Amino acid sequence: MDYRSVFVSDVHLGTRWSKAEELACFLSSIRCEKLFLVGDIIDGWKLRNNPRWPRSHNLVIRKILKMAKKTEIFYITGNHDEFVDEFEGYDFGGIRICKRAVHITADQRRFMVIHGDEFDVVVKYRKWLALLGDTAYTFSLYLNNILTMVRSRLGLPYWSLSQYLKHRVKDAVAFVGDFEDTLLAETRREHLHGVICGHIHHPAIRNLKDAVYCNTGDWVESCSALVEHQDGAFGIVRWNGEKIIEDVSERPRLLPGDPPSSTEAAQEKKKSVPVAV
Repeated sequence: MDYRSVFVSDVHLGTRWSKAEELACFLSSIRCEKLFLVGDIIDGWKLRNNPRWPRSHNLVIRKILKMAKKTEIFYITGNHDEFVDEFEGYDFGGIRICKRAVHITADQRRFMVIHGDEFDVVVKYRKWLALLGDTAYTFSLYLNNILTMVRSRLGLPYWSLSQYLKHRVKDAVAFVGDFEDTLLAETRREHLHGVICGHIHHPAIRNLKDAVYCNTGDWVESCSALVEHQDGAFGIVRWNGEKIIEDVSERPRLLPGDPPSSTEAAQEKKKSVPVAV
């Protein structure tokens, strides 16, 4: 599949739950001008305590390095790979390291690309609680693994316990809503057309009248990514083990006023936030 831009986040390489092999297959099946790695690609939290690095994780790294020869790649750091922050502004083999970027779509819309952890009050102000939440999430994945084996023997389809809890538990639903609203508020403050983020492992496109919220999902459960088509339209795609399936395709609405001119885009490049045109 050919795309203008592809956005992938929350791979969590270095953990047993990472769907690294599936991601390697997905990356091998696409061609794009730009690839954004939107945080938590490598899980530094787990590597410090319980390192796990199977061959499939190397396949992802090698595939990304190979893509960098022809594809412009941005590595946006997140909270699990915050150890990469010290290299912000550096370019390694065609892979640019940054905390955030501004992406200009084919139809001249400007999107902030950011992992999103800095807008998560738990991660920002209560790291011990974030670590506790990470442990609880890992435990739910263990339970999910047992349920998957039982359901498989009964001939039932895949069902995710952690995704169910995220969608049904009242506090979790409220957190997702608050997270989206906070990022949209930041988007409006920056006078951008929308935001592209990761962090909460919940793929989505919310197309509002004055801003657009896009979340890439993850490669722990949903195996999803956000893609930009050649005309600037966005869609959520998933890897089903054999091919790419697109769930949603929407064209973001334009904020009031004219789209940024080429002169404005050139001025943006002079700022500290990298701009991908």
